Amino acid sequence: MTTALDTRPATRARHVAAAVVSGAAVALLLLAPDLLGEHGRLAAVLVLQAVLVAAWAPATAPAGAVGVAVLGAAAAVGADLAVGLLAPSGDRPGPGLLLAVAGPAMIAAVLHQMLRRPPRTDVVGSLGSVALLVAACCALALLLLPHVAGDDGDPTGSPLLVVGAALVAGHLVDAVLPRPMLADGADRGVPGLLLAVAAGVAVALLESGTGELVDVVSGVTTGLVLGLVAALAGTAASFVLGEARGRGATGAGVAVEAVLPLAVCAPVLLALAVV
Repeated sequence: MTTALDTRPATRARHVAAAVVSGAAVALLLLAPDLLGEHGRLAAVLVLQAVLVAAWAPATAPAGAVGVAVLGAAAAVGADLAVGLLAPSGDRPGPGLLLAVAGPAMIAAVLHQMLRRPPRTDVVGSLGSVALLVAACCALALLLLPHVAGDDGDPTGSPLLVVGAALVAGHLVDAVLPRPMLADGADRGVPGLLLAVAAGVAVALLESGTGELVDVVSGVTTGLVLGLVAALAGTAASFVLGEARGRGATGAGVAVEAVLPLAVCAPVLLALAVV
């Protein structure tokens, strides 16, 4: 019989691996524009979308896994094209274009279920898996919009650093102190949540630059919002993967646990960019 003590080293290793992958993903998004030029951010987003799509089926083991992966890949490509199509013409691309991707993807998801060979097991679960993967791929495409990920010429001032700090801190703390747990089956603790938010606030304050009251208030607000969203997104990702962990691949689960929270944070980054 497997006990909590037996699985604790594996859980600790998974959290450390997720922290490393989360940090690497944020570093890729921040450094790619400098290293690869104009299309660096697009290349970075494509890599993260590809990692998420490739890891999704092995990690979550949905019914109709091949179709889920195909729809996720199609949504990722379509979202990137939709966001970037208007940029060459000088018009400002907007997030509304992603509705042209998400809508048909949901119709395709229903058709996918109809085309599955009977007996069609777990239809609702498979539809939910497609919906979440498509939404995540479309959300990652939001990072291609102007100013959402910060100034390409100044990666040290990017709000992505706040998100990355919160995600990394949360996993590292949970690797050491996962109690008391936030929810059964999520192996994420209250200390990890609180210190993740604190890490986000600390990085946001460092990015604010000056010690003026306005900058301090802005930094604290940004850190609280992004830190809390990142911490909750990381917890949600762990919870989603919790039930599939027994039948899913561990390495793929680490990839999903690292990239999915970035997708959840992307709409919040967009909201902060336009406020």
